[in-house]
Amino acid sequence: MRFLSEINSPADLRRLKVGDLQAVADEIRQFIIETCARVGGHTGASLGAVELAVAVHYVFDTPHDKIVWDVGHQAYAHKVLTGRRDLLHTIKQYGGLSGFLRRDESEYDTFGAGHASTSISAALGMAIARDLKGEDFHVCAIIGDASIAGGMAMEAINQAGHLKTRLIVLLNDNGMSIAPAVGALAGYLNRIKAAQSYHHLKEEIGDVLESVPGVGHSLRKAAKTVKDAIAAAVLPGALVNELGFKYIGYVDGHNVPMLVRALEEAKKIDDGPVIVHALTTKGKGYPSKEKNYYAWHATGPFDPQTGLPKSSSKASPPTYTAVFGNTLCELMEKDKRIVALTAAMPDGTGVDKALEKFPDRAFDVGIAEQHCVTFAAGMACEGLKPVAAIYSTFLQRAFDQVIHDVCLQNLDVTFAMDRAGIVGGDGPTHHGLLDIAYLRSYPNIVLMAPKDEAELRDMLLTAIEYSGPAALRYPRGNGIGVDISAPPKKLEIGKAEILLEETESQIAILAYGSMVYPSLRAAENLRKEGIKASVINARFAKPLDSELILALARSNRLLVTVEEAYLAGGFGSAVLELLEENGLLGSVKVLRIGLPDRIITHGDPKLLLAKYGLDSDGIYNKIKEKIETLEERRLGKRIF
Repeated sequence: MRFLSEINSPADLRRLKVGDLQAVADEIRQFIIETCARVGGHTGASLGAVELAVAVHYVFDTPHDKIVWDVGHQAYAHKVLTGRRDLLHTIKQYGGLSGFLRRDESEYDTFGAGHASTSISAALGMAIARDLKGEDFHVCAIIGDASIAGGMAMEAINQAGHLKTRLIVLLNDNGMSIAPAVGALAGYLNRIKAAQSYHHLKEEIGDVLESVPGVGHSLRKAAKTVKDAIAAAVLPGALVNELGFKYIGYVDGHNVPMLVRALEEAKKIDDGPVIVHALTTKGKGYPSKEKNYYAWHATGPFDPQTGLPKSSSKASPPTYTAVFGNTLCELMEKDKRIVALTAAMPDGTGVDKALEKFPDRAFDVGIAEQHCVTFAAGMACEGLKPVAAIYSTFLQRAFDQVIHDVCLQNLDVTFAMDRAGIVGGDGPTHHGLLDIAYLRSYPNIVLMAPKDEAELRDMLLTAIEYSGPAALRYPRGNGIGVDISAPPKKLEIGKAEILLEETESQIAILAYGSMVYPSLRAAENLRKEGIKASVINARFAKPLDSELILALARSNRLLVTVEEAYLAGGFGSAVLELLEENGLLGSVKVLRIGLPDRIITHGDPKLLLAKYGLDSDGIYNKIKEKIETLEERRLGKRIF
């Protein structure tokens, strides 16, 4: 018997018998595999959490009871069960379902989630609000073993235990984040698993004592203090108890009836928070037998029978990530002071190569960006040259540490910000659109962005050799395809590069990073219209090439800045500030091209760049519109 086609909401699920739920989970897992095989997605994480989703929606009266998922890429089964089954094929596509949780997508998505370690804090806030308003519902936070090690999650656990708030935490323990989980807490969870024999023995002894006629209950009660003392001395689970949480576990996270029983028991605990510890397997049911944890986390389309990716015959240039990783190893080989750091993204940042080649000088700190940055600062204090490779969107999480612990002390730390700009299907929580604005506002730091993968190599060397904080941003995906065989060379700090210098030009395009090549193509199209435009590879957002920009402002009628980032506080804003400081705003017009002040949705990067005028045609059209507007103001006189 098949059930999934008849389940359009959790209410439909709750009409089934417990004995039917495992079959439901099996159907959902197969549905996710078939769907992700066609369109890709966060396959591994969601396959590992299928039974969790079935159990929580069966046990809890959702959406009245609140389920708070951490991160969100483990929640595909949750989407399937909450009325979005027939839309799952649109996941991460423009106009389709978000790959994460969004409050405006479904009433069952109680909290928007794209970054890790947030669920317990949010769930605790909901539980406190419930109590203050005199309402009655359950709140359950679902969090992974890697996410629970994040500082924010531990802070929430600390307060929840102190407040004794009624709250359920379902720990999805698969020993993984994107890569295998690291750190002392991961080892602690493993010791909890090993300690279960003691828990079973304790219960057996208690049952024996209870059976003694007449005095059994008293004996068991008296023995409790002795057993608790032993537990405190030998059990890692004691840490959970000391933090004020009850502990239920561990539970087979792929056995739905067992999960249901554990969650039902958790619901009965009304005098404080409880952790239900479920053991799962990331990628459960995924057809490939290859233990490639990185590939399983997020996949493109694949063969549902073998799990092998559907390959393209077209050869592509290396990714910026791969170029960074190889160049980092090349530089580490020559300079023993260079160390590499990543925050749970070794493969995603290219640091996996350094971890393999230089295991004593490369560090994966787990989901702990704040710690990663200050850890790097401490290394720099002692003369090392740390390179912290962190996605642009995730470096936001360590903003204070970048400012207070690195920039304020002018320490020699390099930030390599992968995924800068529009990243595609992961959408608003993962677009790297803020780093220019949030980094350039503080003294000491140098900011740069390469026009291509060869310049990325040069900039990594430049940043490492610079004796202070430096950050370089580069996009997701493949490079331009330029030659990268030459050794990296140091660039002059704050010096731009003139790529196209037109004689008698009245327009100068200042392009930053990924926008250089589209700007060159836009200039070629303008030339066909008889409009001459020079193109400058800005290279640096801080410090600017003030001498060149001011000269261009004095010799051109229009300056155009182009950046793949929010305009507010960005590269174009820096140019405007420079012009204002030198009294040139009245003598030259400025057109800033970038992302507007609105949330940028998910979708194919090429589609989104075109939508917001950041491809070559869009840059060309925006410049043409600006010229036409200026000429209209001059009563139709052509000034370009």
